Amino acid sequence: QVQLVESGGGLVQAGGSLRLSCAASGRIFSIKAMGWYRQAPEKQRELVARITSTGDTNYADSVKGRFTISRDNAKNTVFLEMNSLKPEDTDVYYCNADITTWLGRKDYWGQGTQVTVSS
Repeated sequence: QVQLVESGGGLVQAGGSLRLSCAASGRIFSIKAMGWYRQAPEKQRELVARITSTGDTNYADSVKGRFTISRDNAKNTVFLEMNSLKPEDTDVYYCNADITTWLGRKDYWGQGTQVTVSS
């Protein structure tokens, strides 16, 4: 059974920083892309940042220059460093990973972590 466990969310003032972490565990053969998405109530989940197994990254335009995604392949962990946070960054952030196990290849999601930015 694969699990993605997120940590690092919380409450921060505008202009502050937070670092999210997401660790994948279980009988994992390989992980391709890992990423972070966010979702506000009654809105669609949107991509924040994504990183491939070789380190290629892409970001939503709204976070370019402020957020940095990275990963530790040895620990099956992905990070999101969020700087210069704005109130509009307030959302539930979800970790996503494209994981291959003995059952095959599948997208997995974390449980979500709340990020709240106060003005």
